[in-house]
Amino acid sequence: MLTYPDIDPIALALGPLKVHWYGLSYLAAFVAAWWLGRLRSGHPQSPIRKEQMEDLLFYCALGVVLGGRLGYILFYNFSGFLQDPLLLLQIWQGGMSFHGGLIGVLIAMGLYARKLGTGFFQVADFVAPLVPLGLFSGRLGNFINGELWGGPTDSALGMQVPCAVNPATEGLCLQVGTLDGVYSLPVHASQLYQAGLEGLLLFFMLWLYARRERPSMAVSGLFLLGYGLFRFAIEFVRLPDAHLGYLAFGWLTMGQLLSLPMILFGLLLLGLAHGRSGPKHPQG
Repeated sequence: MLTYPDIDPIALALGPLKVHWYGLSYLAAFVAAWWLGRLRSGHPQSPIRKEQMEDLLFYCALGVVLGGRLGYILFYNFSGFLQDPLLLLQIWQGGMSFHGGLIGVLIAMGLYARKLGTGFFQVADFVAPLVPLGLFSGRLGNFINGELWGGPTDSALGMQVPCAVNPATEGLCLQVGTLDGVYSLPVHASQLYQAGLEGLLLFFMLWLYARRERPSMAVSGLFLLGYGLFRFAIEFVRLPDAHLGYLAFGWLTMGQLLSLPMILFGLLLLGLAHGRSGPKHPQG
């Protein structure tokens, strides 16, 4: 059994300026994407040149932040938004959705592809392997924030969370059982599961797959399928948002509902990519 170390979410305080680990996790995600993108852009037939990486990253960063916030409001807290539309601007209260961020990045890539005068999937297949390390960094940020915990478990990997110390986990303790001193019953550290599967494993899958020339849409399809399957599976041990609960059958969560289209579109893109002859995207 493990014990959550109760990490201070503020990494650095300079007077009134406070730098949060969660914000640094986003910075690390963008830096990793920029570095990996420059590696991939070194291939002679890459659709993106090294000097274009900064512009591409700017478009995608806007898509992540704006789409992630809008997605969270629409998918997870729309009732709160109807009561207070200014909630959309209250980013200091947290709340980012991966699926909303994905939609934002898709729009951003479409706009950037149009600017370059190239095909959407040329850009999407280039970007897909750059994403998982950012997901890994973001999930570590969730862990440091003490949020998005899983349900109770008897596993040796179960983690006791300090209930009285961190208000964000107090509700969790009420859900999973009675207090054991100042700690919860052992729960799944689902943020770390997601970091391992959606982050590291998906990164290696995509990076190795994209090293060889692949048909257009194939790399994007593998990303959608891989993330969708990993997220769908982890939702079985991750607690749903308290204000939403389970949507149906006593187990279906919003995360699973939003991941189903990713799985289906991923299968469709892979089928279309490998079921016809067409241009391949050399990735390097």
